[in-house]
Amino acid sequence: MALNSLSPAPGSTHSKKRRGRGSSSGQGGSAGRGEKGYLARAGSHKKRGFEGGQKPLHLRLPKRGFKNIWAQEVQVVNVCDLARLPEGMIVEPESLKKAGLIRHVAQPVKILGTGDAVRAFEIRSCKVSAAAEKKITEAGGKVVAA
Repeated sequence: MALNSLSPAPGSTHSKKRRGRGSSSGQGGSAGRGEKGYLARAGSHKKRGFEGGQKPLHLRLPKRGFKNIWAQEVQVVNVCDLARLPEGMIVEPESLKKAGLIRHVAQPVKILGTGDAVRAFEIRSCKVSAAAEKKITEAGGKVVAA
């Protein structure tokens, strides 16, 4: 069987009606569009949510909230999550991605101070909170400024 030999099942397709081609076509006159008006014209369509000229619901409801377009999304890793990594490892976005602690290497990473620092780590190319930096240095690790 080849793609050029495929055809639809018998009776599953039908030819398109030719509308507006005279009275003998069975669709003459208004060509199946009803009578005059907006919907009988070419290119007409109602917009989603159109309520017949009444003020639509999405305009009647009040606006809520605020989206800060300058906010920078960061991936969060807690100090207790670093326990999954081997001791003495340099913690960078690439190593965190390999360990499955973050999803994207391109997006900034911030290490927060939840939990206890079990081992000493060297942190590079990551933002670090003050609490996390304190816990890491107390455990014998160091934070290199990015």
